[in-house]
Amino acid sequence: MLIDSNSLYLVLAIGAFCAGFIDAVVGGGGLVQIPALFAAFPSVQPAVLFGTNKVASIIGTTSAAIQYGRRVTIPWRIALPGAVAALIGSWYGAKAVAYMPPTVLRPLILVLLIVVAGYTFMRKDLGSISREGPHDLRATLTAASIGLVLGFYDGFFGPGTGSFLIFLFIRFLGMDFLRASVTAKIVNVATNFAAIAYFANNVEILWKLGLLMAACNLCGAVVGSRTALRHGTGFVRKMFLAVVSVLITKLAYDTLAAL
Repeated sequence: MLIDSNSLYLVLAIGAFCAGFIDAVVGGGGLVQIPALFAAFPSVQPAVLFGTNKVASIIGTTSAAIQYGRRVTIPWRIALPGAVAALIGSWYGAKAVAYMPPTVLRPLILVLLIVVAGYTFMRKDLGSISREGPHDLRATLTAASIGLVLGFYDGFFGPGTGSFLIFLFIRFLGMDFLRASVTAKIVNVATNFAAIAYFANNVEILWKLGLLMAACNLCGAVVGSRTALRHGTGFVRKMFLAVVSVLITKLAYDTLAAL
């Protein structure tokens, strides 16, 4: 069995480390982990692999949130409503995997990523400084709406969730890249937890592999969050554009290959 191969575990462990690093900085770790899992286990039920991916991701995401929280003030009045809504959205997104193949979203996500990349590239000042307004009812509802929609997406499909969260927190709540990143991590922890809870009760998650990848993801997340904090918003913006560009390329290739 491939699952007993030491070389396979090594490749997946390295992939999890890279995913943790990327996810800690700008999100998008699923770009690495999910294709790696599907390539390693092509005959395994997709829900099993999505659940395993969430196990591998949640510890690294939590670690990144803690690392950011030590240096960047967490806007809890925004993060908590977003996280609660994301928890609900992710549960139903994970549930939807059983009824509809996630790949149906691929063309739509491709278009949205192109729009996000183009907008971020043209707006050189986007996320460079904080333009946050008061954390009033409107801001709370905005955060909850973002959390609900992106939570569903993360439970259902996943790749690029962190990047979308960061972009929306910057665009609609005026955050800079670091504040948006730490808020996105809080919301992402909630989406991962809800998805794991659903998958664990409905499919056989590959727990040993998931925990191995989680340890490697954690190491990558520590390195990634420290690197982002050291180099600031400019570095995070460049990484954001790089990751979104790679996501666009990957989704475009997959979309054309499926035609």
